[in-house]
Parts: sequence; C-alpha cells; structure tokens
Amino acid sequence: MSEIHDRRREDFERLFRQHAGTVTAWAQRRDTDAERVQDLVAETFMVAWRRLEDIPAGDERPWLLGVAGKVRANQLRGDHRRSRLVARLVTQLPEPPVLTVAHDIDPELTAALRELPARERELLLLVAWDELTPAEAAKAVGCTAVAARVRLHRARKRLHALLPDHAARAAGAPGLLEDIE
Repeated sequence: MSEIHDRRREDFERLFRQHAGTVTAWAQRRDTDAERVQDLVAETFMVAWRRLEDIPAGDERPWLLGVAGKVRANQLRGDHRRSRLVARLVTQLPEPPVLTVAHDIDPELTAALRELPARERELLLLVAWDELTPAEAAKAVGCTAVAARVRLHRARKRLHALLPDHAARAAGAPGLLEDIE
C-alpha cells in the first residue's frame, strides 16, 4: 500500500513540475489578479491529484488546461453570483446604525460618543464597556497595542472636551474618561 502511495505521489510531483508553469501562464493570460491565478492553479492540480489515474498519458498538458478552463468558469460563475447577491443585499438591508447604545445611557454621552471618529469610539467602547484591555482591544480592531493606547487616549481626550461636566461618570460608564483629569 505504501509503495502505491509513493508511486502516486511521485507521478503527481512529476506532473506538477512539468506543467505548473504552463497552467500558471495560461491563468495569468486570463486574469490579472495574482490570488485568483494561484487559486486556479491550486484547484487545477487538486483535480489532477484526485483524478491522477484518469489523465491520459501523453496528453497531460491539454487535459490540465481543460481542467483549468472549467475551474476558471467556476470562478467566474462564483464571482457573478457573489456580485448579484451583494447588489441584492444592498437594496434590502437597512443602513447599520453608527452607534447603538442601551436606553439607560445618558443622551448627552450618546451624542458625544457619536461625535468621535469610528476607530477611536470602537476602541473606547471595547475597553470601557466590553472590559477588554487596550492590548486585547487592539487585536479586536486589528492594530498594534501602542496604536490602540494612542487612539484610546485621543478618544478620551475628545470625549472629555465634549463632556466637560464628566457626564460619562454620572451616567455609569466608568472607563470612558479614565486617563483624563
């Protein structure tokens, strides 16, 4: 059993070495997106691996390019379906709210939070309301911990300017103005 598997693997590796460049060049002539080209080549050789015994000896290249053509057609159909779905969803989905808050939050605080830039507001709320550390909040929004601390400081400073009477503390939202005094 191991000998059969080894021979199959060797046959596939030989096929790949001999024809990967051809399939890649074929794909690059039909698509300028490098990731889609890589996906097409990978899918073509996945089919080749699954159907290795079905590849006609001596006609490997045309067989592989035929498979690549079918893979490309599937990619295009998938792209078309996705774009139609997106177009349909855009017309059906309501606009997401800029900020949704609980009803018991001070309206002055809600208005001030809406004035903050979205990136700063999200970091501030992750730390103050979701109780993440600045480092954890940074991971959640996809920035470095240092950038998160800087944005968090700016957000608190801006919120303080918008709420000079510290309405955030009175509204039961500790952590929003924590490093500004």
